Amino acid sequence: METEHAHAAIEALLEERRTFSPSEDFRAGAAISDEEVYRRAEKDFERFWAELAGEFIGWFKEPTKTMDWKPPHATWFADGELNVAWNCLDKQVDAGRGGKVAYHWVGEPEGETRDLTYEELLREVSRLANGLRSLGVRKGDRVGIYMGMVPELPVAMLACARVGAAHVVVFGGFSAESLAERMRDTGAKVLITQDEGWRKGSKVPLKRNADDAADEAPDLERFVVLRRTGDDVPWTEGRDVWWDELVDEQSEECEAERMNAEDVLFLLHTSGTTAKPKGAQHTSAGYLLHVSVTHKWIFDIHEDTVWWCAADVGWITGHSYIVYGPLNNGTTSVLYEGDPAYPDWDRHWQIVERYGVSAYYTAPTLIRSFVKMGPEYPARHDLSSLRLLGTVGEPINPEAWVWYWKYIGQERCPIVDTWWQTETGGILITPLPGVTTLKPGSATVPFPGIKPEILDEQGNPVPQGEGGFLTISRPWPGMFRTLWEDDERYVQTYFSKYGPETYFTGDGAKQDSDGYFWLMGRIDDVINVAGHRLSTTEIESTLVEHAAVAEAAATGAADPDRGQRIVCFVLLKGGHEPSDELAEELRQFVAQKIGKIARPAAVLFGDDLPKTRSGKIMRRLLKDIAEGNELGDTTTLRDATVVDDLKQKADAALGRR
Repeated sequence: METEHAHAAIEALLEERRTFSPSEDFRAGAAISDEEVYRRAEKDFERFWAELAGEFIGWFKEPTKTMDWKPPHATWFADGELNVAWNCLDKQVDAGRGGKVAYHWVGEPEGETRDLTYEELLREVSRLANGLRSLGVRKGDRVGIYMGMVPELPVAMLACARVGAAHVVVFGGFSAESLAERMRDTGAKVLITQDEGWRKGSKVPLKRNADDAADEAPDLERFVVLRRTGDDVPWTEGRDVWWDELVDEQSEECEAERMNAEDVLFLLHTSGTTAKPKGAQHTSAGYLLHVSVTHKWIFDIHEDTVWWCAADVGWITGHSYIVYGPLNNGTTSVLYEGDPAYPDWDRHWQIVERYGVSAYYTAPTLIRSFVKMGPEYPARHDLSSLRLLGTVGEPINPEAWVWYWKYIGQERCPIVDTWWQTETGGILITPLPGVTTLKPGSATVPFPGIKPEILDEQGNPVPQGEGGFLTISRPWPGMFRTLWEDDERYVQTYFSKYGPETYFTGDGAKQDSDGYFWLMGRIDDVINVAGHRLSTTEIESTLVEHAAVAEAAATGAADPDRGQRIVCFVLLKGGHEPSDELAEELRQFVAQKIGKIARPAAVLFGDDLPKTRSGKIMRRLLKDIAEGNELGDTTTLRDATVVDDLKQKADAALGRR
């Protein structure tokens, strides 16, 4: 006889009952203010996207086709022709936005600012595009980009798009080894970098790292180097050229390459848990359409919106919602170079106040850091310009959501909690803020036209309230087309578990009785305790409900009797001190809220968690710490000393020497 949870992939043990409906004022001015858009998309989703393509894209040749679906491969608008950079720049200037600010740039050193209008951005992009052509870059080539958060980073991406070369952006916090691997994988012939970058008041040796990477990436022929700090850097005559010397001689006019809708726009690597990084391949028209529509509707973008996506351009969030979506919508954006805590924890709120930011989009990890530091930092600044807040990157704990709503949004700004991935290109599950009633911690409902399903191990839909595997059962325009030169891995990783028509996301999720989606973390992060598959997200959310806890991370450590035991790492709010008594109180708190099966074996206190420079927790390292393993590569961490501190505490708490 089947047990109650026979088909469940992950046990769902928490329920959130608080709701927040759109205010009448917000709804009245919203880009989307009723549910008709969902009905229209569901009635004929191909026609829905085709109509939007006519509205959001300027075509050199109008497509006659919409979608061609030969599972697991899809094409969108396959006979259309366009240029993405032309849409983001020339189209905006032609529409009268030439004098409008495209980017308010803020450098990390205080006092460094720069504004770029659409007209200025077009000139900069055209000159660099001509410079790239002078170096031999042609349509179909790959160009590496390894930079900090400077305006020249989107300029470099758009210059590649203008000449028809696929850009391969590598996050400026990655090591020389990571850079080399990505350049080698894609066969990039030119690398655009800078002398150094700024991070937390220190200089990041980008050019030196690039030189080290070149030894392992034989296809790299030329380096274009931006002067940022002005310090001396290693130089290879005949290979390296300064950005300013390359572009100074170039014309401000550059014809945009005619690209097919399915031509590659960029490659962006997403790491597997053990295998080498995978180069997700995104094409031109479908991707541009998806990120433009989602940007405008989800973040309620208007002509006067000042938009700040506080991610790094080196990640997909930055590609989609700092560069391509906002520029194609003619939006004014903020671009900040540095660390959110430099020189103090109110740097973001200082920028919001200075530029009158109206929509702000960041990661739950950063929000939890704000919680830890306390509400006095945002209280120093006038945040009344904010109309909307967003989150991205991982599930947000309900208590962090409410703190964000209360202290940053001042109890008036809707929060759009968005779910998507590098592979999806753009957002798939999200509220529409003028329509959707919000629930703290839930990404709510699918974007119009998107069809997610939650399945068990055998491919059966799980009952409402139970956890399972999140899948997408219908193609969408922004989806990646394959993995670069590895279609077999594309099929095996994403379209083999449930067959070629169903995209396997690798995330756990549940749906509540209202049909709202609750993300439960990566399947890889599920903790298996005595046959119970428990979500790390639920354990962490429970800990954050405790009045003393600002942030928490849970992981599983091998246990000979129970499969795994739960080890939790906790950061406390100001005014609370670590103690054995508090650790025991938190263990009991989790047991009371979720059940005894979820009681942590250990609660360890730290000053921080091992996070990358973009703010993501490196859960692989937490697992290594919990199990007493040798620690792997820590070069991409924001602060590598955090790991040693946590390791010592774990060894003591778990009886290891």
